Amino acid sequence: MGNSYAGQLKTTRFEEVLHNSIEASLRSNSLVPRPVFSQLYLEAEQRLSALEGGSRVDNEEEEEEGEAGLEPNCPPNPYQMHPPPEGCCTTDGFCQAGKDLRLVSISSEPIDVPAGFLLVGAKAPSLPDHLLVCAVDKRFLPDDSGHNALLGFSGNCVGCGKKGFCYFTEFSNHINLKLTTQPKKQKHLKYYLVRNAQGALTKGPLICWKGSEFRGRQATAGPCSSSLFPPLDCAGPLAAFSGEPTPGTNPSVPTGAQPTGPASGHPPLTAAAGPAVFNGKGSPKHQPLVKNKLSAVARPSALGVLSNSGPPKKRHKGWSPESPSAADGGYPQGGGNRAKYESAGMSYMPQAGLVGPASVTFPVVASGEPVSVPDNLLKICKAKPVIFKGHGNFPYLCGNLNDVVVSPLLYTCYQNAQSISRAYEQYGAATIQPISEETQLLLTVYYLVQLAADQVPLMEDLEQIFLRSWRESHLTEIRQYQQAPPQPFPPAPSAAAPVTSAQLPWLAGLAASSCNDSVHIIECTYSLAEGLSEMFRLLIEGKLAKTNYVVIICACRNAAIDSCIAVTGKYQARILSESLLSPAEYQKEVNYELVTGKVDSLGAFFSSLCPEGDIDILLDRFHQENQGHISSSLTAASAAKSASLDVSGAPACTSHSLGPHHIRPFQLAVAQKLLSHVCSIADSSTQNLDLGSFEKVDFLICIPPSEVTYQQTLFHVWHSGVLLELGLEKERMTKQRVEQYVLKLDAEAQTKFKSFLQNSFQNPHTLFVLIHDHAHWDLVSSAVPNLYSQSDPSVGWVDRLLNCREVKEAPNIVTLHVTSFPYALQTQRTLISPYNEIHWPAPHSDGADLYAENKKYFGLSEFIESTLSGHSLPLLRYDSAFEAMVTALGKRFPHLHSAVIRTFVLVQHYAAAMMAVRGLSQMKNYTSVETLEIAQNLLNSSKQCPCGHGLMVLLRVPCSPLAALAYERLAHVRARLALEQHFEIILGNPSSGLTVGKHFVKQLKMWQKIEDAEWRPQTYLELEGLPCILIFSGMDPHGESLPRSLRYCDLRLINSSCLVRTALEQELGLAAYFVSSEAPPEKEPRSEGPESDAEKLSSTDNEDEELVTEGSTSEKRSPVKRERSRSHDSASSCLSSKASGSGAAGGETSAQPGGPWQGEQARSPQPCGPPEEGRALGDRQRPRASQGPPPAGSRHSPGPAPQPDSGLRSSQRSVQAPAAPPSQLCPSGPLSSSTAVPQGCSAARACRQPPIVFLPKLVYDVVTATDGSGLPKAASLLPSPSVMWASSFRPLLSKTMTSTEQSLYYRQWTVPRPGHMDYGNRAEGRVDGFHPRRLLLSGPPQIGKTGAYLQFLSILSRMLVRLTEVDVYDEEEININLQEESDWRYVQLGDPWPDLELFTKLPFDYVIHDPKYEDASLICSHHQSVKSEGRGTPRKPEDLYVRRQTARMRLSKYAAYNTYHHCEQCHQYMGFHPRYQLYESTLHAFAFSYSMLGEEIQLHFIIPKSKEHHFVFSQPGGQLESMRLPLVTDKSHEYIKSPTFTPTTGRHEHGLFNLYHAMDGASHLHVLVVKEYEMPIYKKYWPNHIMLVLPSIFNSAGVGAAHFLIKELSYHNLELERTRQEELGIKPQDIWPFIVISDDSCVMWNVVDVDGGGERSREFSWSERNVSLKYIMQHIEAAPNITHYALIGMRKWSSKTGSREVREPFSRCHVHDFIILNVDLTQNVQYNQNRFLCDDVDFNLRVHSAGLLLCRFNRFSVMKKQIAVGGRRSFHITSKVPDSPAAVVPAQYICAPDSKHAFLAAPAQLLLEKFLQHHSRRFFPLSLQNRGHPVLSVDCYLNLGPQISVCYVSSRPHSLNVSCSDFRFSGLLLYLCDSFVGASFLKKFHFLKGATLCVICQDRNSLRQTVVRLELEDQWQFRLRDEFQTANAKEDRPLFFLTGRHI
Repeated sequence: MGNSYAGQLKTTRFEEVLHNSIEASLRSNSLVPRPVFSQLYLEAEQRLSALEGGSRVDNEEEEEEGEAGLEPNCPPNPYQMHPPPEGCCTTDGFCQAGKDLRLVSISSEPIDVPAGFLLVGAKAPSLPDHLLVCAVDKRFLPDDSGHNALLGFSGNCVGCGKKGFCYFTEFSNHINLKLTTQPKKQKHLKYYLVRNAQGALTKGPLICWKGSEFRGRQATAGPCSSSLFPPLDCAGPLAAFSGEPTPGTNPSVPTGAQPTGPASGHPPLTAAAGPAVFNGKGSPKHQPLVKNKLSAVARPSALGVLSNSGPPKKRHKGWSPESPSAADGGYPQGGGNRAKYESAGMSYMPQAGLVGPASVTFPVVASGEPVSVPDNLLKICKAKPVIFKGHGNFPYLCGNLNDVVVSPLLYTCYQNAQSISRAYEQYGAATIQPISEETQLLLTVYYLVQLAADQVPLMEDLEQIFLRSWRESHLTEIRQYQQAPPQPFPPAPSAAAPVTSAQLPWLAGLAASSCNDSVHIIECTYSLAEGLSEMFRLLIEGKLAKTNYVVIICACRNAAIDSCIAVTGKYQARILSESLLSPAEYQKEVNYELVTGKVDSLGAFFSSLCPEGDIDILLDRFHQENQGHISSSLTAASAAKSASLDVSGAPACTSHSLGPHHIRPFQLAVAQKLLSHVCSIADSSTQNLDLGSFEKVDFLICIPPSEVTYQQTLFHVWHSGVLLELGLEKERMTKQRVEQYVLKLDAEAQTKFKSFLQNSFQNPHTLFVLIHDHAHWDLVSSAVPNLYSQSDPSVGWVDRLLNCREVKEAPNIVTLHVTSFPYALQTQRTLISPYNEIHWPAPHSDGADLYAENKKYFGLSEFIESTLSGHSLPLLRYDSAFEAMVTALGKRFPHLHSAVIRTFVLVQHYAAAMMAVRGLSQMKNYTSVETLEIAQNLLNSSKQCPCGHGLMVLLRVPCSPLAALAYERLAHVRARLALEQHFEIILGNPSSGLTVGKHFVKQLKMWQKIEDAEWRPQTYLELEGLPCILIFSGMDPHGESLPRSLRYCDLRLINSSCLVRTALEQELGLAAYFVSSEAPPEKEPRSEGPESDAEKLSSTDNEDEELVTEGSTSEKRSPVKRERSRSHDSASSCLSSKASGSGAAGGETSAQPGGPWQGEQARSPQPCGPPEEGRALGDRQRPRASQGPPPAGSRHSPGPAPQPDSGLRSSQRSVQAPAAPPSQLCPSGPLSSSTAVPQGCSAARACRQPPIVFLPKLVYDVVTATDGSGLPKAASLLPSPSVMWASSFRPLLSKTMTSTEQSLYYRQWTVPRPGHMDYGNRAEGRVDGFHPRRLLLSGPPQIGKTGAYLQFLSILSRMLVRLTEVDVYDEEEININLQEESDWRYVQLGDPWPDLELFTKLPFDYVIHDPKYEDASLICSHHQSVKSEGRGTPRKPEDLYVRRQTARMRLSKYAAYNTYHHCEQCHQYMGFHPRYQLYESTLHAFAFSYSMLGEEIQLHFIIPKSKEHHFVFSQPGGQLESMRLPLVTDKSHEYIKSPTFTPTTGRHEHGLFNLYHAMDGASHLHVLVVKEYEMPIYKKYWPNHIMLVLPSIFNSAGVGAAHFLIKELSYHNLELERTRQEELGIKPQDIWPFIVISDDSCVMWNVVDVDGGGERSREFSWSERNVSLKYIMQHIEAAPNITHYALIGMRKWSSKTGSREVREPFSRCHVHDFIILNVDLTQNVQYNQNRFLCDDVDFNLRVHSAGLLLCRFNRFSVMKKQIAVGGRRSFHITSKVPDSPAAVVPAQYICAPDSKHAFLAAPAQLLLEKFLQHHSRRFFPLSLQNRGHPVLSVDCYLNLGPQISVCYVSSRPHSLNVSCSDFRFSGLLLYLCDSFVGASFLKKFHFLKGATLCVICQDRNSLRQTVVRLELEDQWQFRLRDEFQTANAKEDRPLFFLTGRHI
């Protein structure tokens, strides 16, 4: 029973192993030999444990096993249960009192749990699927490591309430477990029970009984006795737990957080246990059993967290479960809900696969006697020791708990390091074991040993060390498994045996021996309690004065170790203890110290420092002595200065000019990227954004609750003009109107936001952009506001408002998050898709040349670069004198928070520095060089400028009470020193506006030429040029931009303990700056040799050198590396007495030639209106007189800010909002060349160089250090306090990563904490969890993001307007002067439909009036007045299609749309199923014979299922029989009777085939007629449209073929329908005979409303309006006698239409583009299937000559959209000769037969038509400009060009022709003439002498036959050389033609 600690190494043996290891390492010839200790702790481990393992025995285990009386692999002893008492309940799941104990039954019932008891679940063999609820005293349950459970049992029945069961056997009988084996609590009490979020009791983690888990940490680190393998029946629960998160504790652990678990399919980790060493009872004989069971035992793959330091085995009276644990202040003890509290309050660490209460779930349970913390510990030690729990159990602390801090961070770090990263699972998780606890502890010691005295340990560093060590130790396995698939039982690793717990103290001591006692090792024999007591004793005795870290190790009992690490170094302990405070606690602590007067001792100490008495006494004395003298001299000076200003009218140093607002190229590029992302959301198939349905843009900008940021954003919105551009406001906007577009996220935000939501709901056609600026602020979930609400009531508004259901679901709200620090929005659960992130273009990227910038941006990387060697003056510095004083005072005042001490010291330094500059030189010793430099430059700056411009000094004091204290103190010192008129002190508080003294407001108004008497500066940008100290308070900057006169950014007071990437970059972002990269022309004396400006500008390194100054070299600087960071402003910064005087001249003298002027010039780009940060706010709306061109970067332009401003905006940088300061502010800013005085305005100089930044030493070290990847150390810190790492096994960020790659890195490796608003995102049921309308714009601070997103709003608005507009052809009708005389007009002006009798009497107007035929031949008729020969100048051929006139029209609600239009109404019409699957469609063949072609025509229909009702099939799904046609007598208004056919080619995306809105939703039949090769692409884009696919022989045919087939098919279908419906008793003439043939570019239709005022009245007024196609079609279809008309059409729209065109309602003339064709009447009139051009004119003439009526409704018009692709443009005429360079011209389209002419790849008909259009004068020379003698064209109309007129005649019998008796023709054109043309027919016509003939035939043979048949040689003379052919190869069937002259 006694505890024995077998297994201690024999020293000699260990020394031998150690010696061998060291020798091997020394002899190693590998390139990178490992350090000795590395070998010891990494490779020797396994060998050592193998050496000693066999002899080690764990007596505790023996004891327990002995008591148990059996082992899992032995047959169970028979067990006889006592019979239950008479009459009691024996039902399974109920207690003997008959009460239900099943968890499912009582999970929601209240259960009374006594203090110190926990609810656990027991398993009954008879109820395998149920847990029985029991209350058990937690002292008898194990801790996390499976130990410390007191022997015995104490429990209560929760059913009947019976208490006091002292034996588990008795209890198991009571709850009817009905066991067949001896009852053991370890075997039957299985799970902790926890309450979930709904308060229901659920199964929690497994209870970690010692024997039910594998205990070995590293498989070989400790012996594995066979008794450790649990019986098979527990594999189930184990597997369930390891794979699924515990209900109620952490329901949404990301997969990466639990990279372990049996789910991986690999055998459990213990399988990899090298040569397994078993101890005790018969190791070898159980091995087969172990192997057999391994696969069945499911367990997490990382087990390194189970420690086993056993508690007293006997029941200890003093060990009460209720005893408080001082250590874990935040973890409630007792009660069943521990798990819930802990998981919410503690950052979640990836579960290392613990079975049993995980660290996340339960705090480490203390064991042993409590340790008493001595009184007066803080007083004696001068710091609160910080104790980090390590491995194993941590004892209770009692006594003076206020003087110690206990943290679980290290425990968490160790646990994380035991989880195996997903990245390595591929190698076979079972084969690679986590680092052993011993190794972890040893590595921790090595890490602490190498820390310098002024360094503080970082958990991130430790995690990386663990990762590297783990990788090295498993390199061979990793490589092996990269090459081979994992095997179930891999061979044992061959590495040396691991460090054992017994060797650990010795190795740790060896490691610590070289560090001069900086790390002290304490080894304990029994428990950590001894070591802690020893440490407290040594602290009290002062023996640890030089020790920074105490490592306490208890490694004597069994294989597990207990450890903890105490930080006792005063510096480290202070920083670490303060870093554990939350921001709210930090403020609370500081407030407490100020309120209770604890700081008074500090003030008293300062007073005692000054040898001449209290500083205040010195100040009073100075004030009295100098009062009269100073005030009079100041008054005189200021009077003189103001007088000079008044005379000159402007400060001498400024060339203040107003310029237009400029958008910088980068901003425009970013705005366009934003727009393209929005378009890609709209274009995606998910239908999440329908841009086509929006008509305008509205927006709301949400910003943090900072008054300055609010005013700054208002300024940018006002001056960007975006409100006017979006049409939201009129020209005369008031500030109140602008305010409704900017929302401060505070308690009053809800009302404004509700109205925004209401507005979005009421305006579904407005796209609302919700811009969340400074989006990394306030990511707190609104579900857990209680954590913060007391300290910050504004927390949680972002989640409450921007993530509300209304915003997420509104289809017209797009959310844009804008931030410089996007990391907290880039987690595993973010709502923002990685595809919706837009990153600011990197200035060094290859694409940077695309955006020529004239400003150089100085951000964090440039500041860091300035600290590297080669830069004369670093821009980042720290103040060693200040740090030394703070450290010393920290030791003297350990009770005070360091923020208080730092603030007091810094304020004291400023006070002393101001006194020194004012002449109290003795005070120089009480300040630092850096602070003195700041004071000198601040006080001297305004003296160097004729108009008093000065520098700004930013003093950052995050804690508001301390900021107020600093303000009061500095204001007091300033008053005593009579400096009130020299510089202002401004307290900047986020919650309030600015307060600036009247004197300074007057100066600002004068500089900025502001007339408004009420004006006050409201943003920091408006303080441009004002000499001032800005005390900037608030825990975080909220996006405020600073002016370019900022010279010093003093960040020495920032909370240096908060080492988080966002916090650091945010503070440093305050200094981000734009420097002009163009040097102004001014020249200055330089002390150094000239370096050309060009050279200067070309080097990025040298940009900072402009800052160089003589700086005094005499000062002492402690660290060598600080030598460089001397003060570098004006020479005045030298401490020598000459400082104040010579400053002006020496100032920047040493700067390189390009110097200060050149670049600093614009700190931030000028204020551009919308510019982002515009550091230019100052202007406001005041008018200013422009004074001449500003220098390249003039930074002053105020309001409208000149181009500088543009930079400015970009400068938005750190704060998010405005970026560019108004350069305007500081007139001095842009020194004009005329004022190149050597001592010029220092504010202007400041504007041309970035500010100097002072940092705390700790932060400076972190920022300037680099990690292994070459990135600044800051980049590898935790990205944001609201997230945590998903795993410590993560790669480092790489220096080469782009912003996108960094985003993906954080998305993989970070998870939100429970308080983060994205924490619950995965539970929303979306597969990917991304919100489709959410974007993220990130860019460096102050770079101009505000300007970019305002520009984005503008171009988005323009695009939406453009989407709702369309370019339509807008051309006047041509040949109006050739119309017939007026007595041939339709006179009944009021008729809605044509009167058939009247209309028949109208003559046909042969003249073409459609403007698209402006280049076509005129058609002559005897009706035309022969006057006016000229037709005006025809356009050049190349102008015809390119330069046709268009007008931009707004799409109406009745427009036809292309494939880019998506809206709710037409989703189904377009074939987008609610589930976004395309409609099915079927292919049907349809054949009919056509005699003229001499063969059967086979067409194919593609008919979607949704359109099958329009067709008749032989049976469902059978043969297609016909297309249904309605009856003439149908009067329904629900549908359109005429089927619409649209021939199209090359316009699958752009064709206007969506007629849903045009038809106003009415049912209609629409068929797309496509070529065979284009069918798949049309089907893809228009899945729900019926397609008519032309036969493949028509693939190269023109529109004539499509028209021909449409008409023939329609007539054939009419016949079929007549036959079909005749059987139903319907007369053939009652079937509707009309079809519509529409162009694919008809976009809208209009109707003219006429108010005639009487039939013949002269008054005639009309108006035109847009109507639906449904309206027009139903009107026409309702016309009486409509079946008597063969062809009906309408006008083409033109804005130039006059009353003349619409006065007569109907005309009998040509119709084009959109025609309604009567296929019955036109049965015998065909389209020419060979035609490409003018086929509609040709067909119109044929129809008229057949005696049929063509009617044009003049009061209807169609608008045709200009579409730049497809249509006739699809036909390209190219040479068949490959690589023929020259373009083919029309003259080459024909050639002589049998010539060697290069053949062309184009249809013969197209070549013919094109040739005749351009070169017909070769055939008809007499016809040129000869309208009186046209060319006679028989049976066809071919376009012979605009200079030749034609007369069309038909050879058909009984046809209507023009009377030709009056004409003598100048030519004859016979085109493919048929048998109706005979010799006698031609002899009726008369020709001029010399007239020419052109006969065109299909081949040479038919050409000769035609000449003979028509007896042409009688009247016409032919020559052999007059025969031609089109330039086609023989296989392309060229056309042949013969020309001749009339004899």
